[in-house]
Amino acid sequence: RGILTPIHALTFAAVSGSLGLVTLYYGVNPVTAALGAANLFLYTSIYTPMKRLSILNTWIGSVVGAIPPLMGWAGCTGGVIDSGGLLLAGLLYAWQFPHFNALSWNLRPDYSRAGYRMMSVTNPGLCRRTALRYTIGVFGLCCAAPFCELTNIYFSIAVSPLNAYFVYLAWKFHQNSDSKTSRNLFRFSLIHLPALMILLLVNKHGLWSGNSKPKENSEVITVNKDEKIISSIFKKAEPL
Repeated sequence: RGILTPIHALTFAAVSGSLGLVTLYYGVNPVTAALGAANLFLYTSIYTPMKRLSILNTWIGSVVGAIPPLMGWAGCTGGVIDSGGLLLAGLLYAWQFPHFNALSWNLRPDYSRAGYRMMSVTNPGLCRRTALRYTIGVFGLCCAAPFCELTNIYFSIAVSPLNAYFVYLAWKFHQNSDSKTSRNLFRFSLIHLPALMILLLVNKHGLWSGNSKPKENSEVITVNKDEKIISSIFKKAEPL
């Protein structure tokens, strides 16, 4: 409608982006802020312009979607990124392909008119195959979660029916790509992700085995030693 000018949009983006990064840096930790800055750069300077240049934009966009859970992990661990955080990021990365490829299938005319180079427009066969491959990838990553000490073994068992149906819908989309199969895959992806996150939460590592207590760090050990020293002083002290 022409209400917003480019300078308005640029000013809002610069102010909100800068405030967000400053908040992350001083309120969380530098690693989380650095990941946020990298995501801003990827989204604005690489992913968005690439939409008109190459179908690789989908892969770049999936990286953008995978970084936020990694930021949350880094925020909770004090900036440490280990196998658990990388697996969470991998799950979000892989999930986006069946989700977006199914969504884009029914929007092919719109993308074509806008000049966007999407798999569903320029390479429909690759669009179908990629959706199926990464749905299988989600299944594999879920099986690996207990070995990364992210979840217990019950998670891999509980999530299997959910992932199996996800793969089935992706297979149907791959075999017969039409508005029905693509819509079914897209809609189930909206259910699949929150259900997956809930199962991750209730089956986190150590929750059912009684080993969910955080590991003692140097600060806790120091406090405990100080408490023992103070306690021993009072025990040895003669009453006045």
